[in-house]
Amino acid sequence: MSNRLKNEGSPYLRQHSENPVDWYPWGDEAFEKARTENKPIFLSIGYSTCHWCHVMAHESFEDKALADILNENYVPVKVDREERPDVDSVYMQACTSLNGSGGWPLTVVTTPEGAPFFVGTYLPLENRAGRMGLKTLLNALALKWQTEREDLLQSSAEILKFLQREAKRNMGAKQRNLPQKAAEQLMDSYDEEYGGFGRAPKFPSPQNLLFLMEHSKLTGLRKLREAVENTLRQMYRGGIYDHFGGGFCRYATDREWLVPHFEKTLYDNAMLALCYTEAWQDGHMALYRNVAEATLDYCLRELKAEDGGFYSGQDADSDGVEGAYYLFTENEVKGILGGEAGKHFCECYDITAEGNFEGRSIPNLLLNQRWNLLPEGYEEYREKLRIYRKERMALFTDDKILTARNGLMLMALSRAAKAFGDRRYLMEAQELAKFIETKLCEKGRLHAMLMGTEAKHPAQLDDIAFYALGLLELYDADFEPEHIARAMSLADEIIKNFSDPAGGFFRTAEDAEKLIIRPKEIFDGAIPSGNTAAAALLSKLYRLTARAELGEALDRQLGFIAASLGNYPAGAAFAMTAFALRDSGSREMVCALPDESLTDELKAVLSRWAPELSLIVKTPSNAEKFARIAPFTADMQPQKGKAAYYICKDGSCSLPVTY
Repeated sequence: MSNRLKNEGSPYLRQHSENPVDWYPWGDEAFEKARTENKPIFLSIGYSTCHWCHVMAHESFEDKALADILNENYVPVKVDREERPDVDSVYMQACTSLNGSGGWPLTVVTTPEGAPFFVGTYLPLENRAGRMGLKTLLNALALKWQTEREDLLQSSAEILKFLQREAKRNMGAKQRNLPQKAAEQLMDSYDEEYGGFGRAPKFPSPQNLLFLMEHSKLTGLRKLREAVENTLRQMYRGGIYDHFGGGFCRYATDREWLVPHFEKTLYDNAMLALCYTEAWQDGHMALYRNVAEATLDYCLRELKAEDGGFYSGQDADSDGVEGAYYLFTENEVKGILGGEAGKHFCECYDITAEGNFEGRSIPNLLLNQRWNLLPEGYEEYREKLRIYRKERMALFTDDKILTARNGLMLMALSRAAKAFGDRRYLMEAQELAKFIETKLCEKGRLHAMLMGTEAKHPAQLDDIAFYALGLLELYDADFEPEHIARAMSLADEIIKNFSDPAGGFFRTAEDAEKLIIRPKEIFDGAIPSGNTAAAALLSKLYRLTARAELGEALDRQLGFIAASLGNYPAGAAFAMTAFALRDSGSREMVCALPDESLTDELKAVLSRWAPELSLIVKTPSNAEKFARIAPFTADMQPQKGKAAYYICKDGSCSLPVTY
């Protein structure tokens, strides 16, 4: 019998609609029932492509005995963290603060008012290897709720006070040289042999790679660039990269990048495409362009919705088996490609009779010494195997369209369009921007997601910041000043509706649903935090427009971040380039053209990667727009019918140069 989740839009919630657990979606109905019946809330937070969420669902939430315990003693609530990142943020903060770590599925037990008194992650159904099982926990807490309720209420009150103090706490004095310290901290954990940071599991952490590339360019510290390039090559060689279909899995469970956690997310692939594109921009190594294009093409082929926009990601499991979609046997490959061709292909991609993962093989190039090149002559074979595996079994796709992730994709497509001069990516980026503006905005207000045809939930900080950053990347690709104007209006919305008088920005707007605390994130996680993204946005906008109010907002934001990082600036890597450009000075170039065509000199500037340079291309058709957006450009004109180039630094512009 179906429960209340059957009519929800979220694929993750619908996956639990046939559970014997009497699930409620997050909302007033669940909390009212808890208050009326004086029961605690059992809150389970996950997402549709999460492997351990599936494990816990099959082990526990499909178990009738466990469901009876939940239904009798609790009000069970299911949350899709991708639909409600604000709810997830509040309870994940509780989990990491109390336990030192977090993850999904997130398992929380709260009072009827939502204050937690137990927070954990995955729990097995029964006690196992010294670890408490979910059944034991639920029975114990149900008994305690009946017999020692005041103790639980006291615990929840203390946890709530702690979270409220943490939300207001200033974590340290303002620091200097933050980018240098952040780079040093990242390099302290750098794995020289296999690339990446730390041992295992290994996450790509694209924001760290982007910062190190940019800091290397700004400072000339070549070792930072070498660390990034080694990481990018090793990830490409490993099993974390999909050698047949393009794109990357979520993370590697081992040090060598061989065995991935097989889910693929839009946000990882958008940001990694941006990393490989940026790596190509400085040096033009063919491998980086090939990987960037294959990753973007994977997203366009597998994640793009028919009506526009991009889905959230694809599942780690196929037919109930983790990674089955991506695994091959030697005989299988030889049967598809033919004996001799299959033999050479298997040797190249380490597909063996014994396998490297549960008796089958994850294709990889870790044993192939030609690590800096794509294996030549195998394009047709890779495509055959990609088509074969797609016909062999289905791969579940989460069809939520999330604004923040689509903003990241807009950044990646726009950068690729500019870097590679590829009109296909430019058209895709322009189409995506139009989709967000028409489908995810209602009555002038941006929303957080599209579920089917319905725009749901007011946009949160990261939704607005990433979309605005995507528009600024799109401006760099097509030089349409309306993108800057729209990004400015989004920044104004952030300042107006998300500001905390104590500094920084809350995740949710002033008129959003009130949770037990108003979430506010500083440190980057799987994607950059809303506060570091806001810093990057304000930095880019201020450099383009020179507007004093944006400069003041940028100074406040960087001051807040600096004062909040404690001794770990590497945790806010996405904001570090903004610090570096503020401290060392950025440059702006205004190109005043006599007509609409780009000059050879301007094309030469565009071909170079210069993260410290902001470029305004002023033509007769957009001069009036730029006079409104960036008033300092109003008097910058072509000289004697020739293009004039104005170089500005630290608020001062040089005399124009002509050729």
